[in-house]
Amino acid sequence: MLRFLLRKTGYGLLVLLGVVVLVFFLFNVLPGDPARLTLGQRADVASLENVRRELHLDQPVGTQFLYYLNDLLPVGIHTQQEADENLRYLTVAHISNDKLLVLKAPYLRRSYQGKKQVWDILMEALPGTLLLAVAAMVFATITGIALGVLSAVKQNTWMDTGAVFASVAGISAPSFFAGIVLAYLFGFVLSDYTGLHMSGNLFDVDPFKGRVLNLRNLVLPAITLGIRPLAIIVQLTRSAMLDVLHQDYIRTAYAKGLSRSTVIWRHALPNALNPVITAITGWFAELLAGAFFVEYIFGWKGIGKVTVEALDKFDFPVVMGAILFTAGIFVIVNLLADLLYTLIDPRIKLD
Repeated sequence: MLRFLLRKTGYGLLVLLGVVVLVFFLFNVLPGDPARLTLGQRADVASLENVRRELHLDQPVGTQFLYYLNDLLPVGIHTQQEADENLRYLTVAHISNDKLLVLKAPYLRRSYQGKKQVWDILMEALPGTLLLAVAAMVFATITGIALGVLSAVKQNTWMDTGAVFASVAGISAPSFFAGIVLAYLFGFVLSDYTGLHMSGNLFDVDPFKGRVLNLRNLVLPAITLGIRPLAIIVQLTRSAMLDVLHQDYIRTAYAKGLSRSTVIWRHALPNALNPVITAITGWFAELLAGAFFVEYIFGWKGIGKVTVEALDKFDFPVVMGAILFTAGIFVIVNLLADLLYTLIDPRIKLD
């Protein structure tokens, strides 16, 4: 187990390092002067030079990358002023009068626009994205497994054909297109009947009551985000169930007199869930990235909406931080998925 965790963690760290390198050098070749984006177009030359020096923009690109890596690593070397102003840290050792070796949370730097720390911006937006992703995944999982089982049990009937056709249509439809259609149809044309709106956050602002919880605003973005994983789960569940239903132990269960529902839900389905769990865990991480445009379309406050707005304003630290944060979630979710397989199927051994 320990060797497995160390190996998987090593792979994950290599993936994150690759993402860091790609993100840093990609955004360093894009047009725009970070110092001017920070201070505005009317900033004087002296102020611009001070900001460039503070952001290490007066250094070669390779040196800038080392400074960026030093900010991200959990152990880094910083001046006392940098640490006090920007970091959440514990001092490990004093290297010199003004240099500290510190243990710290990753420093994603500050937004060009609001001077606020990127980490704080992402943490404020994270609950909205997590809630949306969880709601979408719950909808996709419950509905997808139910339709997949129904399709397998009713193989070659109109219900099977309809479920397969709907899943193919769901896979083919991009989330941003489905979001526009659902927002217009159910949030505008049929709004009087559905009670739903084209956009809105988890909380509405009432002039008398203040912040009011409004879960209706979660319905359309959650369905939109859940359509594609729902389609995948339907097909995987159907395929796995068709394979399991022809196994000898299923025929033995029927021979013992067990009811059809007991055989399907207690014996066949648990043994058909491995590929479904793979899809669920993989898609949950992907939903955090796929939520970018869905959140923007529905005006849902989350990391996706914050990132798209930051990209529109050339606020690159926020965009870079969001990408790295999402990549980290991918790595963690995939590691947890590998561990979860052993709980679902004891035949799988970690080595």
